[in-house]
Amino acid sequence: MHRARGFTLIEIAISVFILMILMLLAIPSVQGVLADRRLQRSLTSMNQIVLQAQEHSVKERRPYLIVWQKDAIVLRPEALAKSDGEVPVAQLSLDKAHRFSLKLPAALEKDPPAEWIFWPSGTCEPANVSFAGRDGTWEVNYAPLTARPSIVRYAAR
Repeated sequence: MHRARGFTLIEIAISVFILMILMLLAIPSVQGVLADRRLQRSLTSMNQIVLQAQEHSVKERRPYLIVWQKDAIVLRPEALAKSDGEVPVAQLSLDKAHRFSLKLPAALEKDPPAEWIFWPSGTCEPANVSFAGRDGTWEVNYAPLTARPSIVRYAAR
């Protein structure tokens, strides 16, 4: 008589149990990777609006401002021309759980408005931008001559 070979119910149950344990161990690692990607995306978005400010100010030969508003960070000309609309050139919408903040270390006023200027030469005033959100925090210093970012702190959760 030939006996059929296969897996018993106990062997299948043990295999499923081991797979579930491995999945439970892998989930926090995957969540950390996803949080880091979202945090990196916030930094990239900020760097893109800075680059756009620099490019527009040089191309149009007029100052541009990055302005912190309640629910967005917007890029607009310092003074509107007749041909300009009220719509910002670029906008970075803010999630309620995210907080971007601006510090202007060379400002002459004690509490300057949250406006960062880019001059027609492509230079800007030195600035420190920080971010805090569910996925972590970062802080970047932007050089006054090149507007290049220098990461001071980056911590994903």
